[in-house]
Amino acid sequence: MTKGILIAGTHSGVGKTTVSVGIMAALKQRQLKVQPYKVGPDYIDTSHHTAICGRTSRNLDTYMMGVDGVMQAVARTSADADIMVVEGVMGLFDGVDSTEIASSAQVAKILDLPVILVIDVNGMSRSTAALLKGYSEFDPEVRVSGVILNQVGSPRHAELVKNSLPDDIPIVGEIPRRKGMEVPSRHLGLYMAYENDYNTEELASFIEENVDLDAILELSESCSIPEVSDIKEPETDVRIGIAMDPAFCFYYQDMFDAFKACGAEVVFFSPVAGEMPDIDGVYLGGGYPELYAEALENSKTTCKLKGLAADGLPIYAECGGLLYLCKTYEVDGRIYKLADVVPGNTLLTNQLKALDYTEAHPLNRNFCSHNIKGHEFHFSITECDRDAKFAYEMLRGKGIQDGFDGLIEHNTLAGYMHSHPASFPAEKFVQKCRDYRRR
Repeated sequence: MTKGILIAGTHSGVGKTTVSVGIMAALKQRQLKVQPYKVGPDYIDTSHHTAICGRTSRNLDTYMMGVDGVMQAVARTSADADIMVVEGVMGLFDGVDSTEIASSAQVAKILDLPVILVIDVNGMSRSTAALLKGYSEFDPEVRVSGVILNQVGSPRHAELVKNSLPDDIPIVGEIPRRKGMEVPSRHLGLYMAYENDYNTEELASFIEENVDLDAILELSESCSIPEVSDIKEPETDVRIGIAMDPAFCFYYQDMFDAFKACGAEVVFFSPVAGEMPDIDGVYLGGGYPELYAEALENSKTTCKLKGLAADGLPIYAECGGLLYLCKTYEVDGRIYKLADVVPGNTLLTNQLKALDYTEAHPLNRNFCSHNIKGHEFHFSITECDRDAKFAYEMLRGKGIQDGFDGLIEHNTLAGYMHSHPASFPAEKFVQKCRDYRRR
């Protein structure tokens, strides 16, 4: 069975992403097959994992996927790997509201993985021992098996910290302060992997010098996952276009897999480049349309979408995709004319407008007979026409307007909620695309 570790932090900002991708790079340089994962709904960290490991990183989120969904995802994707490296989210025990749901700790318990705890020791010495005691004893079912000290100021600083720590939890890394190793960030988080010029060899060498990889490999253990039988994908009879470029890049690989399992061929295209392949449906994910608003305004794709939508082409759009389908998008005082598919106008603000998990109740049971879980994260405001029709009533989360989300126009559904195929009716969307093809 594949062995694994989970790398967690005491809180956000301690450097667990840098440590995680560094360990992945170092293990990959040792010619190991590394299967990466990310706890939570994050799209950006997974792009870095994928770029370094050469294997698609998967999200493990018990809020959206459930416990069984997380276990099945790992079982499907880790069997041929030498080691799985799971990057945690926020602090080790931080979950939905005040619960452990969707926390790193819950995933560690579900998969029975040892935890390597990253502690930022900048500005403290003996206090590190108090932190470690609290994190290692808070939940006896969570096994903190090793510690990595990050932002170590000097050899003297390292000794002061180490001398205060107990002997029962090994220190497997002492990482000094070093500029240039952090991934830069912006309004929706870190920069995507394709925007960062990784020197993988330098990163791997830096970790080899400061982290005991042999000790981490010894601490890694086989995770507790069920066996899954091989699932053969059906023959494809429908083509779904996925917008994939710098403006639209927030996706779960699981959604693509769900489309394929329903008989769809996935075709990637770039609205920024003006592409529009021969397809039977469109999926527009989130991303950064505001950074490419001028290119999108002048794109041939933008010009074609309104007519295709009016013709009944099924379109599903999330967050950035919603903004693209609106009539206009105001960015830094300039108004861009976009696809004009859904009855709304959008304004980009400099303040966070929504960041939370979501749960939506579909207003049309023909679309979906159960609630859909997802998440929302955006800085924009969308104002809708008075006669706008919505697909969801939000039981959790803000949505577009007055607790509703999912603008409906023709065969188009566009909302702020990012969804996961664990609850999103992928099979019904594929069937809509199939019906459109057969007209």
